[in-house]
Amino acid sequence: MKCDLLVIGSGPGGYRAAVLAALRGLSAVIVEKATWGGCCLNRGCVPKKDWYHSARILNAARRFSKRGIAGALHGDLAQAWRHQRQVVAAVRDSYQSYLKRLGVTALSGQARFEDPHTVVVEPDGTRISPRAVIIATGSTPHVPDGCAVIPGRILHSDLLFDEPVPEGARVVIVGGGVVALEFAYILRAFGREVVWLARQDPFARADFSAPAMKLLRSAMSDAGLVPVRAGVRAVAATAAGVSVTTTGNEVMVADWVLLATGRRPVTAGLDPARAGLNLDAGGHIAVDDEMRAAAGVYAIGDCVAGPMTANRALYEAGVAVDNIVAPGSHKRDLARVPEALYSAIELARVGLTEDQAEDQGHEPGVGFAAFESSPRALGQDAPEGYVRLIADQESGALLGGEVLGAEAGELIHMLTASPSVGALRRIAGAAFNHPSRCEEFQNAVETLAAKWNLGQYVFGGAGDGPRGA
Repeated sequence: MKCDLLVIGSGPGGYRAAVLAALRGLSAVIVEKATWGGCCLNRGCVPKKDWYHSARILNAARRFSKRGIAGALHGDLAQAWRHQRQVVAAVRDSYQSYLKRLGVTALSGQARFEDPHTVVVEPDGTRISPRAVIIATGSTPHVPDGCAVIPGRILHSDLLFDEPVPEGARVVIVGGGVVALEFAYILRAFGREVVWLARQDPFARADFSAPAMKLLRSAMSDAGLVPVRAGVRAVAATAAGVSVTTTGNEVMVADWVLLATGRRPVTAGLDPARAGLNLDAGGHIAVDDEMRAAAGVYAIGDCVAGPMTANRALYEAGVAVDNIVAPGSHKRDLARVPEALYSAIELARVGLTEDQAEDQGHEPGVGFAAFESSPRALGQDAPEGYVRLIADQESGALLGGEVLGAEAGELIHMLTASPSVGALRRIAGAAFNHPSRCEEFQNAVETLAAKWNLGQYVFGGAGDGPRGA
């Protein structure tokens, strides 16, 4: 079989790569060895955000009575699990139908390189000779030493979506990363007693500001979620439940345990050396800034070093396809890719932090607008959070931004859709629906301009040169 592009892996990056190729007139084949849609659709962002939405409703219900909404709500985690499965199935059906309509050939099986120009799909032995290959094989949960996965008792995050949630009320969550932060909040909202173990401080995240981490820590504490700073020495199933021994030799007993201890790239079975691919010490495929791993072979998403997010995989799919269609046309810039965290308070960011801006030779200025005075936020009983912008004082270029509060993951797109130079003027000159949360971006820009004397870049007038266009 011959084709212009072979995509290995059907997660968000692989799916988008196949779609973009087909829309540009390339013949595309996509191969998946497991569940179509990859981690994001089946065991990650899609079902997790479904649960998160329900968790936010349950927490918001505490304020319903003053809005004239009477009655009590309680969480049913078993039904929530069934609901996310229905959502996933609907999305998967739509996704596969779209690939079929575009003429993308979908094959099930394990793809492996026979040589740099030939891929074999097992078990049926289909041989494919593509003009280019994009590897998008994703990642798998990491299970630390001293732990063994036991369905219904000791789970990693994939199992939490694959099988009904255990019925026990007391759960120990192990990990200090995003998955632990998000599931601690979700499970607590559904009435579970959560004990949260984290070897590292889960609120020490360099890419978010200190004020953001302070607000997150406070919101988690208000929800009864204060991490125990300890690692795990051993986890074992017992007649009474699950026994967890910490690195401080404290023994805890729970009904079940969730291991949220990171993920590892998937390259097993690919025979990457046959294609001339190099792996780093963490098992990631090494790529250049055009996502090229070897001549005619590209890699994107979790199998490449970087933030393990669907956002990055989707963005890198565009970079790779651009460079297949027009070699050298698109270089990766991860500063353009937003990150979001969905927990007791929603956080999102994009671009450079102040420290990163200074390291790159910029002189950063900060603009700020809080939601506590937003009519829309007050009307939603959700005044927590803010918009925070970082700009270069020399050029007026927008360098980065951060949003905390309700719908932060949506609002951050106010900053990702516009190039850095001229972005402040476009926001300042835009017309906004009132009242809306988006208005706070305009307020933050105006504050930034006044505080750092950037009026010429925001409002026009003298000094408005090409860089301010």
